[in-house]
Amino acid sequence: MDAEEFAGDLFLTLATQGRLELDAAVADEAVAGLRRTLDVVAERMRLLRVWEGGDGHAVCDLPPGLAQAVVDVVFAEQLTPGRLEQAARELPKYIEALRLARRPPP
Repeated sequence: MDAEEFAGDLFLTLATQGRLELDAAVADEAVAGLRRTLDVVAERMRLLRVWEGGDGHAVCDLPPGLAQAVVDVVFAEQLTPGRLEQAARELPKYIEALRLARRPPP
């Protein structure tokens, strides 16, 4: 997947130039959602690193919930290699842009 699918730098530029403005409540809600998403991305990356550097255990040796999470993240990484890393780099840009674009109520 191409980095062009993310627009973190564009959002930062627009917010810095004052061309992106959001009501404070809308910005706060969006930032909270993006932070939750970033937490999920970080956890998936952690799972992937643990699995890739693992000790050779099979997925079937893992507890059911963890096994499914590992299968999901490994499958996603096979379909879209590097996508989690891209998201981990780009989401903070969106968060910062929305923070800068936040306009308090009059």
